[in-house]
Amino acid sequence: MSPGPQPTRCPWAGSDPLYQRYHDAEWGIPAHDDRHLFEMLVLEGAQAGLAWITILRKREGYRQAFDNFDPAAVARYDRRRVTRLLGNPQIVRNRLKVESTVGNARAFLQVQNDEGSFDEYVWRFVDGHPIQNRWKTLGAIPAETAASKAMSRDLKRRGFRFVGPTICYAFMQATGMVNDHLVDCFRYKAPAP
Repeated sequence: MSPGPQPTRCPWAGSDPLYQRYHDAEWGIPAHDDRHLFEMLVLEGAQAGLAWITILRKREGYRQAFDNFDPAAVARYDRRRVTRLLGNPQIVRNRLKVESTVGNARAFLQVQNDEGSFDEYVWRFVDGHPIQNRWKTLGAIPAETAASKAMSRDLKRRGFRFVGPTICYAFMQATGMVNDHLVDCFRYKAPAP
């Protein structure tokens, strides 16, 4: 028995069920949970130079390796823990990326301390509301914007790494700060949860 017709999705979701689930149930939905925001910041940084599907396939490994993205736990990792992580095939074993995750956890906690929550801080870059774009083709979607550049500058000023403007824009897309579903995608007009 065939599964029936598929909804029209953004072309990047392809035919991989993992990609499609991520597209359908998570990407572009406004996120306000600090732990989830930390997870997405880590994963977007880990993705630098790699295909996103690689990171999606390693996501559960990341959750196990990094204490389910508890920034307080990750901030306490020492050199021995980093060395163990570099031997873990369930994550991207890049020293700079692993070390930046630990440093970013410490910077994340400082933002929470200074701003009340990471959620309050990061959503200021879009005035607290998702930017509703109206793209017709993938080629029309920018790799970075003025908002992602501003976020990148401020995160770097606060000690974060692997947070360039392109990574910040991917983070904004993933966490629903911008709606970059194409206009013909079935998720384009879906209500936020």
